Amino acid sequence: MSDKPSVKRYQQAAGGWGAVTSTAKHLLKSENAARNIRTLLKTNQHSGFDCPGCAWGDQQEPGMIRFCENGAKAVNWEATSRRVTAEFMSSHTVSWLEQQSDYFLEYQGRLAEPMRYDSQTDCYQPISWEQAFALIARHLKALDSPDQAEFYTSGRASNEAAFLYQLMVRAYGTNNFPDCSNMCHEASGVALGQSIGVGKGTVTLDDFQLADAIFVFGQNPGTNHPRMLDALRDAAKRGCEIVGFNPLKERGLERFTHPQDPVEMITQGETKISSRYFCPKLGGDMAALRGIAKALLMMERNAQAAGEQPVFDHLFLQQHTQGLEEWLEKVDQASWPSLEEQSGLTRVEMEQAALVYVQADKVIFTWAMGITQHLHSVSTIRELVNVLLLRGNIGKPGAGACPVRGHSNVQGDRTVGINEKPAEAFLDSLESVFNFEVPRENGHNTVAAIQAMLSGKSRVFIALGGNFVAAAPDTEQTRKALKNCDLTVQISTKLNRSHLATGKDALILPCLGRTEIDRQQAGEQMVTVEDSMSMVHSSAGVLEPATDQLRSESAIVAGIANTLLGNYPVNWLELVEDYGRIRELIAATIPAFKDFNQRLAAPGGFYLGNSARDRQWQSMNGKAQFSNRDLPESLYRLPKGHPADQPVLVLQTLRSHDQYNTTVYDLNDRYRGVKGMRKVLFIHPDDIQQWGFANGDRVDLVSLAEDGKERMVSGFQLVAYDTPPGNVAAYYPETNPLIALENVGEQSFTPASKSVPVLLRRSSTDDQLL
Repeated sequence: MSDKPSVKRYQQAAGGWGAVTSTAKHLLKSENAARNIRTLLKTNQHSGFDCPGCAWGDQQEPGMIRFCENGAKAVNWEATSRRVTAEFMSSHTVSWLEQQSDYFLEYQGRLAEPMRYDSQTDCYQPISWEQAFALIARHLKALDSPDQAEFYTSGRASNEAAFLYQLMVRAYGTNNFPDCSNMCHEASGVALGQSIGVGKGTVTLDDFQLADAIFVFGQNPGTNHPRMLDALRDAAKRGCEIVGFNPLKERGLERFTHPQDPVEMITQGETKISSRYFCPKLGGDMAALRGIAKALLMMERNAQAAGEQPVFDHLFLQQHTQGLEEWLEKVDQASWPSLEEQSGLTRVEMEQAALVYVQADKVIFTWAMGITQHLHSVSTIRELVNVLLLRGNIGKPGAGACPVRGHSNVQGDRTVGINEKPAEAFLDSLESVFNFEVPRENGHNTVAAIQAMLSGKSRVFIALGGNFVAAAPDTEQTRKALKNCDLTVQISTKLNRSHLATGKDALILPCLGRTEIDRQQAGEQMVTVEDSMSMVHSSAGVLEPATDQLRSESAIVAGIANTLLGNYPVNWLELVEDYGRIRELIAATIPAFKDFNQRLAAPGGFYLGNSARDRQWQSMNGKAQFSNRDLPESLYRLPKGHPADQPVLVLQTLRSHDQYNTTVYDLNDRYRGVKGMRKVLFIHPDDIQQWGFANGDRVDLVSLAEDGKERMVSGFQLVAYDTPPGNVAAYYPETNPLIALENVGEQSFTPASKSVPVLLRRSSTDDQLL
């Protein structure tokens, strides 16, 4: 926090000495530097714990170090010796804590004991675990219907805790499972399910070693999942073409110095990552993909006319797909000028990308939230799959679709049942294994849950991890929604913004972190997680728990369930004596987990499998489906009657480099050259001039929403940046207040955090740039 506010262009490659220095800084300023360094050596090891950071997969080659810079920060942040005790909470009112920064709240350290909010003193006070469970059960039993409760899940929860959680909630009687997937990769699941019959990526880490070309859409691996740079670097070094599509020039996609490569470090060498880098408009990726398809179609027709080798994989298309001709009609109808206008790329650029694609036999398309958080994200991902299908690039080694998830087990939570729209086959299996009638109606996603709490239709909110207020859109509305509840429950490791949006009754329940030893009656336990490549592996903490009052997430869920439901439909307390018993139930319910406990013995765990990877298409006719959707009429929504001649900027929210999801480790963003501040707006120099400002001026951002309400955040410093004209970027959660609840993606209902129309006003505040 000592860096003075400044902006200076970063000249070095990603990684390298910058990553080493930053890691050392965070470790050495901690109270337990030596212990935390030893702990890091257990990160992502077979005998250690899974990194609490991203969901990127782990290479299984022998090696001592399997963590990245941001993983080191996450472990160091969790393993602090600072404690939030009852004394601390009784000395600070919730009203006062609400005025502090998110960094301040989490910096206070680990939550030490269960606490209940006292509205008379405006402070949290100690409560026993048994009293807390009884309070939750009393509130849940008092509801008119189980559908009046919302059960949120963060992607940090283990498979074991998540499975128990969904079983408890369904035994209670609802499918209300708003979770973090609703805010990130929901569009990936929907689109892939429609196209290839399974809502997961089709590649493994091994495929990155075989690919001839890798197209990276809408992601910043240097900050959000740095271990991905290892795979991209290795691919680039062996001659694989890497093509980047991102509105911002992100250093990690440009060049990378591997911190574990002695030669590169000593010589200050670097590896060029993207051989070509394109900067489409925000939301312009679907038009760019259609332009690539149009160029491929032209190549195919030219090849046919000349009697040459076809561009399309006709045998694959005939045997495995449906709907090609209808889509190609749409491709034919799209004019180059319209594609250029909507994508922000030139025809030449789209043809260059198509040439790279057609010259590669095996191609991977990988993407993240730069693709999924738009109004038309489902259509964009379906277009992406369309292009992959043209040359049979799904279901063969070295090729496929790869959505890169954020939280370390967000994909696993979905696999074991955290889903507000569960598959009938899963529900049938639950009924068969546990012998109770499960609820069949779809539940609430995140946005629907907020709306239900605002209206009073839902009255209890329980969060298994996460920081709901900071992560969700329309911050003030989300905060009001929680405060409108009869009871809010936060199962957490650290103090955060959501603890301050109390219902009429409120609990904070402290849980073990990923790094800590989990002791139950049968001894030390391990949990499991699933990464972005559908690999399931074990995780066992190595540190003593922060306090003796902490309980594991599984034990907390079991304690609530036992008090609420008794031994229906299982003996909850007996299950958490040995987590192997939970895994046996998962295996009995979900066929892919057969012999779950036995398969965990293998280093790196085991692969769950993927039907589309095997070219087994889980659709009505057993084939992969082409999508023939129209391009969107507009990339963002404006209120009715908005003057056509009034200029509008389109905002995307993103992370800084010293941040993981809503957790802010420091106020720096190294690769974008920002130090000591977070209230910054990255903007094209021409836009600064057009709006009548100068670089460095401070502005207020006002969003334009269909509901006509004015939403504003203030005091942001303009930073001239290489981004398409008309597009701007700023950090979340600071800009989440600008995202209207109703501004969600079609079919996915994911907040369109990359499609927020805004206006700029000269700043009206003297707030510090924090």
